Order: sequence, then structure tokens, then C-alpha cells
Amino acid sequence: MSNVLVTSIGSVAADITIKSLKRLGHRVVGADIYPREWVVDAYNVDAFYKVPLVSDAETYLSAVHSVCEQESIDYFIPLIDPEVDLLNASRGWFEEHGVTLCISTKRSLDIIRNKKSLQDFIEDEVPEINGIPTLMVGGAEKLPWGYPVVVKPYDGRSSQGREYISSDEEWETYKEKRADSKSIVEPFVSGPLVMVEVVRQGSTGKCVCITRQELLSTPHGCATTVRVYSDPDLEAASKVLAEKLNVNGCVNFEFIKHEDGRHFLVECNPRYSAGLEFSCLAGYDCVANHLDCFGDHPIDEFEMGAPTIVARKYEEYVTSVERGS
Repeated sequence: MSNVLVTSIGSVAADITIKSLKRLGHRVVGADIYPREWVVDAYNVDAFYKVPLVSDAETYLSAVHSVCEQESIDYFIPLIDPEVDLLNASRGWFEEHGVTLCISTKRSLDIIRNKKSLQDFIEDEVPEINGIPTLMVGGAEKLPWGYPVVVKPYDGRSSQGREYISSDEEWETYKEKRADSKSIVEPFVSGPLVMVEVVRQGSTGKCVCITRQELLSTPHGCATTVRVYSDPDLEAASKVLAEKLNVNGCVNFEFIKHEDGRHFLVECNPRYSAGLEFSCLAGYDCVANHLDCFGDHPIDEFEMGAPTIVARKYEEYVTSVERGS
């Protein structure tokens, strides 16, 4: 049994993460920026801590270091991109204190977390993947594509900061008033989103992929109904990309399926996706195998059966009752 710290347990992937870890017999310590009463999964962990915002890097790291020491943490699983970014740049303390950060290599994350760098990497190194041409807004005068185009931060997440530009006038206005040093622009590619959950063990090179197409989702990109199925060609290409990036653990590749059948890579989520439980319900325990990637235990094989529709529902819980004096 290990002590596992899971942060941002108010996020969508927290439930399956905690359930899987506890089923495996691990002691789970949870943390979030909100009080215990505001986070249902705070009642499903063995210990809970309220921590500062990750944007306050020094205070956040101090709090997390303290939790790791108090709880004798063996493994640390962050659930949101800003945490991954900060931890990627702050590995030293955890290595010195015997805490395994369950995130990919620094080189891998440095490429993945910059959408411009990732698309450039694909163009140069991975012909098996269809990338989307990407320019920095600051260096783009006349666009080489027709409208609409997509603008967004190169390190954005959950559709935050994404906008669609439909005319020269909108483009000039965006460049003047909205663009910053992180803004990128891409041609608009239409089609449904297809996610490939990737679990790759860096030490052995073994890689498993689970494909799903989003059928229904929220405006911010959280899928509520999906179809899980096998796409051997897409999965083979995803394995090549994961190998070239030297991914270790569980990540998520997001594609757009064009009407001509081609899949275009949008981005890579460097942590558990919001739809992780869909893949687990399809028959592959991504959480257990993610941990095995860092514990040097062989990861499981997987063969997808019949295509499956999986739908998500929401539930409500009473976490506190305020009684009158």
C-alpha cells in the first residue's frame, strides 16, 4: 500500500481516480482550493487538505511540500494543467524527498504544454499525425488561410481563451486589443472531437490506446455522452506520437475528425482527461496502469470489444447542515 496525494479533487477526473486508488488498497490524500464542505470527494479520501491557488506558486508549493511530509506521500497525481506546469518546473524537492511525481518527462511536457511547439514537433517528427498549421499571432500579418480562424493561448486549457475570428476587421481588432505574447492562430477545422486515452510506460515502451468520440458535451468541452470504439490506424499513429514525445503515464490526445475521415490533432492533455472514467468503463483501468508506469510494474494489455456508448450523469450530496443557534 502506498500513500498517494491527489490534488484538485473537485475536478471531473477525481472521482474515478480516488475510487480506483482505494480499490487498489492505497491510502489517498486529497487536496483542493475549496473548503471540504464544497467538495464531495473530500469525503471519499483518507485525509483532506485545503491548499492555496496554484497561481500563487511559492505558497502552493510550500503547502504541498508540507502535506507530502506530514502524510509520507509516495506518489503525487495532479489533476489540472496549471499544477502540471508548476510541478514540471519544480521537480527537485520531490526527487530529494522520495515523492514520485506522476507526470511525464520534462522534455515531453515542455513540448506538450505549448500548442505551437507541439504542432511544430508533429510537422517535423511525426508524419503519421495530421497537425494543424499554427502561427503566433504577434508574428502573423496576413493570414495564409481563409476565415474562420481560431485564436487561443498556446498553453490554454478547457477551451479557456478560445475565440473564432470571421473577418479581416475582427482579426485586426483582436491583434490590437486582445492578443498577447501567448496567443496563437490556426485555421478552423470542423468535425466531432475524438479523444485517444494513451497509457505509455516509458521504461518498456509499452503503450495502450482507448478511442472515444464525443457525442454530447458541455460548452467548455466536458463530454457527457461518448462512443468508445477501436480505430487501429488512429491508435497506431497515437502510439508513434507518444513514443516520439517519450510520454510516461496516462495522457490524452484530442483530435478533430474531419468530414473526409482524417483526424487532426488539436492538443495533448498532459494529465487525466475529464473523460477518463469512460475509458475505465470500457475495460481498462487507466489509474492503476498510470501508477504502474511510475512504479516500474508491467502495464496491462487491452483489446477493445464491441463499440460502447457511455453517458454521464450528475448527482447531488448534502455535505453540511447549518443549524440555528
